[in-house]
Amino acid sequence: MSLTDRNPPDGGVTGEVQRDRFVGGQDLTRWDTRVGQVLAFIVQRISSLLGSHAALIITLVIGAVLAISLTAVFAQVYESVVEADGVAGLDHPVLDGAKTLRSPALDILTTAYTDIGGTIGMPVLALAVMAGLAVRRRSWTPVILIVVAGVGSLLMTIAGKRLIGRTRPPLMDAVPPYEYSASFPSGHSLNSVVIAGIVAYLIVLRLRSHRARVLIIVAAAVFAATMGLSRVYLGHHWLTDVLAAWALGAAWLALVITAHRLYLTTRVHPPAGSRS
Repeated sequence: MSLTDRNPPDGGVTGEVQRDRFVGGQDLTRWDTRVGQVLAFIVQRISSLLGSHAALIITLVIGAVLAISLTAVFAQVYESVVEADGVAGLDHPVLDGAKTLRSPALDILTTAYTDIGGTIGMPVLALAVMAGLAVRRRSWTPVILIVVAGVGSLLMTIAGKRLIGRTRPPLMDAVPPYEYSASFPSGHSLNSVVIAGIVAYLIVLRLRSHRARVLIIVAAAVFAATMGLSRVYLGHHWLTDVLAAWALGAAWLALVITAHRLYLTTRVHPPAGSRS
């Protein structure tokens, strides 16, 4: 085994091909299903004409359109569930239970924490991590993935709020500062799943320790879970708004990760005459 094999480079295309391809022995460029093989073939053809990064961007844009369409469909299902008082029957009891846990000190701490997932805190956090990963890897891939993932989750949040327009819990049941936009879906919850998820994914790709990978995944899951629950605790969202946001965020995250796997496939198995 050569020195390069023992210490494969971290940066550029070579780093992506050698370091990002395998996770726990699983080859991310291998597609066992017929659908996956067809997708890989299509993206490889796009890559041969426009280059791998262009193929990644096109795949992500198509995925974003699908995600927003999914949000529209999900919104209709969600509205039916709320009207039927199905899962939504938990909303008032859970909010009542959250109110019993409140205290001045805990309210301040929770408000500070939830601000991390807000319109200022989350972009700043995402940009800082994105810059660090891009410089460390000497690659535009983390920039493309994090930016598109964030923009996609934002568009899904806007679409959901406009389609449903659900009212937030009463102000008398909320902890200030109050919020007045529509309640469905919880933007904090959706964005935290997507951003924490894609950052964890990018980090996990470069970790060789199974324990380290598990710790990163658990940390991302705990962050997303507590961010969503903090919204219920503060009375800024109903529980079902958070549950719906988690589901939508997970779906979009899966699409982003699939797009990256397709990008890796074009890097590892480039078609003849392809552009870098």
